[in-house]
Amino acid sequence: MRRFAALAAGVLALPALASCSAEVSRGFLPGNRDTTNNTQLITDLWVNSWIAALVVGIITWGLMIWVIVAYRRRKNTVGFPPQLSYNLPLEVFYLAIPLIVIGVLFVFTDREQRAIDERYANPDVVIDVFGKQWSWDFNYVKEQVHEDAGQQAHLTGDWGTPDRLPTLYLPVGKKVELHLQSRDVQHSFWVVDFLQKRDLYPGHEQYNPYISITPNRVGEYMGKCAELCGEYHSEMLFKVRVVSQQDYDSHMADLKAKGNTGNLGEDYVRNPQSAPAPQALEPAE
Repeated sequence: MRRFAALAAGVLALPALASCSAEVSRGFLPGNRDTTNNTQLITDLWVNSWIAALVVGIITWGLMIWVIVAYRRRKNTVGFPPQLSYNLPLEVFYLAIPLIVIGVLFVFTDREQRAIDERYANPDVVIDVFGKQWSWDFNYVKEQVHEDAGQQAHLTGDWGTPDRLPTLYLPVGKKVELHLQSRDVQHSFWVVDFLQKRDLYPGHEQYNPYISITPNRVGEYMGKCAELCGEYHSEMLFKVRVVSQQDYDSHMADLKAKGNTGNLGEDYVRNPQSAPAPQALEPAE
């Protein structure tokens, strides 16, 4: 029993010792807690859910081990112990506790999800994001400019692939609304360090095709499609650069000077069913 107590104490001490690690404190999630205004909410929900699961697990494992040790068959024991058909208080306990745990998790998850999905009344930046096989197009709506039409990454193992990826620019500290749309099949927009992703459905607007975020850290972040969308799904990559307002304005000016004005529109839709029907030709005279 002393060995068992020492082992249990060691197991209980592990979370406290591991909490000193920055990776553990954010639940081994990528990035930082303050990458965007939503990453802290997502991280706290994730970590607290694991803490609740660990507490329930320790209690369950402890009760199981206690029953195994306390009610083990002793030496020289004859026959079977008294048999019980049911134990009503215990069965009510087994039913009530999981319902309470699930209810608490539901309340916190719903609260955080509503906060994350809430759209800005007047965003500083509005960007149309188009997923297509197998790249991305970005329109800066208020500035009336766009990035070059995205091209497939063509991963060959050679150096330089990240330099060819379509890049989305965001100003740090500004309210950004991303309007997600698909040009062909279902895709999923995922910036790994932002801890958010959302599916893009072709042909119609889904329940909530928007991501509203405020980037808080200047830097370059990798993004990808998180929905299996065809043969070259793994090459549907992009970058996000969070820059100062001055650098953002300079990039918008560069796009205008380059001639990337207006929006990349329906000309880049790749779904044959969405293309206009061919016109019938008049018979030759």
